[in-house]
Formats: sequence, structure tokens, C-alpha cells
Amino acid sequence: RIISLFIFVNQLKFMFEFDQYLGFILFLSVFTMGFWLLILLLTFIVPYWVGGSLLERLKELRDKKLKK
Repeated sequence: RIISLFIFVNQLKFMFEFDQYLGFILFLSVFTMGFWLLILLLTFIVPYWVGGSLLERLKELRDKKLKK
């Protein structure tokens, strides 16, 4: 039974039509660009943003303390 199923699956041809191929390539391109954009955001942009806002807040607190 398993062998007959294996032979049936091997006889099927999984070929893309040209428009399906273009859609698949477009999907992979968008998915890959989104993945690398997410990596860029999590490793560079978000830490830069959080670090800059913390430094700005510390400067404000220091200036406020010096004015008193």
C-alpha cells in the first residue's frame, strides 16, 4: 500500500505555469525583502531610536537638575 502511494506521487508532475512561476518568484521576493527589513529594524533602527531617546531624556533630567 505504501509503495503504491509512493509510485503514484512520483508519477505526478508538479510543473508551474509561467504566470504561477512569476507569482511564486514575486512572493519569494516580497517575503525575502520583508524578512531582511525586519532584521534591519530589530538590530539597528530600534536600538538606535531607543538609545537616542534615553540619552535625550537623561540630558533633560540633567539640565533640569542643574537649573535648580
